[in-house]
Amino acid sequence: MKSIQHCVANFALQTAPPKQMSASAATGSAPEVPGATTQAAPQFDIFWIFIPVIVVMIAFSIFGQRKERKKREQLLNNIEKHDKVGTIGGIIGLVVEIKADTVTLKVDEGSNFRITFAKSAVSEVIEKGTAAN
Repeated sequence: MKSIQHCVANFALQTAPPKQMSASAATGSAPEVPGATTQAAPQFDIFWIFIPVIVVMIAFSIFGQRKERKKREQLLNNIEKHDKVGTIGGIIGLVVEIKADTVTLKVDEGSNFRITFAKSAVSEVIEKGTAAN
C-alpha cells in the first residue's frame, strides 16, 4: 500500500509545473501584480459612506425636535380664558383660570364642574374663545 501512495506522490511532483515563490508568497500576503494598486477592503469604504448619512439623520432629528418644542411652547403661552382646549387625557373643557403652571377647565356647563390641570397637560386648542362666551 505504501508503495502505491509513494508512486502517486512522485508522479504528481514530476507532472506539476515548477512554481516560483515570490516575496509576497513567502510572507503569506497576496501576490504582487505589476502596475496594480492596492485597494482597501469594500467594507471599509462602506463605513465612511454611513458616517455622513448618520450625521444627517441626527441633525434632522434635533432640528425637528426644536421646531416641535417651539410650537408647543407657543401653544401653551397663547392659551387664554374661554378657549376650548383638549388635554392629553382626552378631557375637553373651557379655560376658566390660568396660572403660571396650571390651567382650570370648566368641564360641565350645568353643574359648573371644574378640574385643575398642569399647563403641560393641554395638548391642543380646539377653539379660540372670546370674552363674550
